[in-house]
Amino acid sequence: MRTAKDFFAPLAVGAPAPLREIPARPSRAIHFFDPGNEKMAAKIPAMVGTTDVLLGNLEDAVKAENKEKARNGLVRIGQETDFGPTQFWTRINSLDSPWVLDDLTTLVPAIGDKLDVIMVPKVQGAEDIHYIDRILAQLEAKVGIEKPIQVHAILETARGVANIEEICGASPRMQGLSLGPADLAADRRMKTTRVGGPHPGYLVRGDAPRTDDGGFAYDAERSTYQQDLYHYTIARMVDACVMHGIFPYWGPFGDIKDTVACEDQFRNAFLLGCVGAWSLHPVQIGIANRVFAPSVEDVTHARRVIAAMGDGTGAVMIDGKMEDDASLKQCLVQVELADQLAAIDPELKELYDAIETPEA
Repeated sequence: MRTAKDFFAPLAVGAPAPLREIPARPSRAIHFFDPGNEKMAAKIPAMVGTTDVLLGNLEDAVKAENKEKARNGLVRIGQETDFGPTQFWTRINSLDSPWVLDDLTTLVPAIGDKLDVIMVPKVQGAEDIHYIDRILAQLEAKVGIEKPIQVHAILETARGVANIEEICGASPRMQGLSLGPADLAADRRMKTTRVGGPHPGYLVRGDAPRTDDGGFAYDAERSTYQQDLYHYTIARMVDACVMHGIFPYWGPFGDIKDTVACEDQFRNAFLLGCVGAWSLHPVQIGIANRVFAPSVEDVTHARRVIAAMGDGTGAVMIDGKMEDDASLKQCLVQVELADQLAAIDPELKELYDAIETPEA
């Protein structure tokens, strides 16, 4: 059994000291790209600064015969690109694959000083994180990396969801979790072939209208509303992440052309507490950047509440509504996020700066 003080000791002699707090860097869109696709790879330098996270994908979307090409392409991109304000991540192959060890032993020595986060797919339990944790420490020590590489786990199995709290707390490297709805649906034997989003068969239906004789017209037309198959899982993921001081994300939304439904899905995740989502196409970057940022209206109201609350005690009335300590805490979340995003997004900075700040 490891003691609490040992938890923050390096797992290899010469490895960097583990982080005691995960930096809260904006990551509204985690944009996936295939580093083995030369046309796609050529666009990466121009995308720096347009998205919070650029992620070189080595896993499922890359064919088996292209794994080495993708890995080598990622090394080349990492060595030749100045990522500036944009985070540089990668998704390695699953731990039961024949490629994952080569992913780690190639990437960390070659570009480990550039990589912010390694995303690990299909994490089942804390033992998977412990395995990655030890290997990363050994490789960091071997090549002299001074900043520990963070780890991000994808929830794609029922066992992973069941073990979510221990996964979040498995290592100081843990940066966050993403929900992988398609693989999770398959593992749960859910009856859907959609990659995220609601399902027309999973719904609530309005009550049957009354008939003149006091009965019910059960065959009458009634309103129906689609429900989110992953609502429970997202909420549980958010709670586990917040408990451990790491960050929750929505994963992919597969219907690239349905930007309206994508925006709805992203907004639901944002409202529940997620800090970002995956982008599978550049069009989804703009959606995520817009959705995972507080609106001008929300920031305006939040600043009014903060100014009116003073030391945070008591209660005040604003526009006929009571605001108290709990309201203040909610407003501080909005303003803190707005300040973080304004520091890296000139358009948002201009919008937020134009808000007339009320006097305390």
